[in-house]
Amino acid sequence: MGYKIKRALEKGLKLVVVDPRKTELAAQADLWLPIRPGTNVALANGIAHVIIRDGLYREDFIRERTENFDGYARYILTEWPLERVERLTGIRREYIEQVARLYARAKRALILWGLGVAEHRSGSYGVMALANLALLCGHVGRPGTGAMPLRGQNNVQGACDMGALPYVLPGYQKPEDPLVRKKFEEIWGRPLPEKPGLTEPRMYQEALAGHLKALYIVGYDVALTHANLENVHRALSSLDLLVVHDIFFPKTGEFAHVVFPSACLFEKDGTTDNGERRVQRIRKLVEPPEGVLTDWQIIAEISRRLGYEMNYARAEDIFEEMRRVMPSFAGLTYGRLEEKGLCWPVPEETHPGTEIMFQEKFATSSGKACFALPKYWPAEEEPDGNYPFLLITGRRLPHYNCGSMTRRVAGIMDLLPEELVEIHPKDARRLKLRERDRIRIVSRRGTISARVHISSRVNPGILFMDFHFEEPLTNMVTSPGLDVKVHTPEYKVAAVRIEKVD
Repeated sequence: MGYKIKRALEKGLKLVVVDPRKTELAAQADLWLPIRPGTNVALANGIAHVIIRDGLYREDFIRERTENFDGYARYILTEWPLERVERLTGIRREYIEQVARLYARAKRALILWGLGVAEHRSGSYGVMALANLALLCGHVGRPGTGAMPLRGQNNVQGACDMGALPYVLPGYQKPEDPLVRKKFEEIWGRPLPEKPGLTEPRMYQEALAGHLKALYIVGYDVALTHANLENVHRALSSLDLLVVHDIFFPKTGEFAHVVFPSACLFEKDGTTDNGERRVQRIRKLVEPPEGVLTDWQIIAEISRRLGYEMNYARAEDIFEEMRRVMPSFAGLTYGRLEEKGLCWPVPEETHPGTEIMFQEKFATSSGKACFALPKYWPAEEEPDGNYPFLLITGRRLPHYNCGSMTRRVAGIMDLLPEELVEIHPKDARRLKLRERDRIRIVSRRGTISARVHISSRVNPGILFMDFHFEEPLTNMVTSPGLDVKVHTPEYKVAAVRIEKVD
């Protein structure tokens, strides 16, 4: 996606980057807003304030396709004056006004965001605030418009589509709907649970309380990548049974009672679903190692031994069941996915797919989108005398996620062989730190050690680290804060101090 943005810049795209760190794209942007970490809601509401105050919104679109505009406008104008926004975000009001006018007056405008929006206490409200901006200006339902999250890994969209969330069934169908329940129970031949499941952080809380006895973890190294890791490690150690299922032995495997090796992407058939809802074919290129099964074969065999037969002979059989239970997939077939795939919803086999959503109506009972009232929740902790720095975490270009694959590639390790702590030159001089000095990062939860990289990409008072390495375990020091609605961990803001290692 970054490469596509760079190509568009060559054609005259106007780019605004909001990031507390000067990323590669921020360096090329028309405007970079070095926002104070954790204040995304405030900035988006401030931009909305300017758009409403100056009458830059699309009246016809709002009138015909939205609800609750009057309540939203009152909330924004009374609760979010630019003085407050400026104070919270650290962004001067003239820049906020400049962004608002640029966005509102554009014929086409697109909002993209990553986990830097979601991984905060008010992450859900940050997403709502950005969606509100798109509604205000009618930047929805047309090519080159929209508000789009960039998924953290490939096929995150597909996992969500398949119901890998604690409160929905496949296709985002509501289990409390009696007709939905009846359909699934008839196809699956078993009654459905009546209560929603637990979010991941709640699982660890319940494990520590002795109420959750077993976990089955697939393709996810929680012992390396989850926030507030000491708490997670204690929870994993308290389980009666931990099953881990992965292509390489992960750090989480050190806590496991059983580890299943599974076939990797190139050793299996199936489908994947990307961030634009495009369902595409995966085709086996090589055979897996002897005795290694695919994911679905492992799960089906466990199910059989638990007394429920999953009578699938191949991955396509599972896809056919998906078509039966998910109206949005009903028109998809392996044959139709042979070239570039199709974007759901595809309600029937003659349907061409839906590359652009919400062209005529929204997926609500009224067909209209309702303006939310995005609230701001401050970070779980702020810098103080004992912990004067703010630590933000993220990724670096050479490595992928927890590094379990990329750390096995010699050329990539040559590019980035170890974790480095980015610190501003002013802070380095004040603390008498030199390039590659070893330091300790101390938070209220733990201590880790790494080498310094002096960089003006971060502002004074801010540190940046990634989580690609097993040593140090960066997330040992991250915040215990959770999103107030969906419990996403607050990875992006933690109060820490620095201690130089002699």
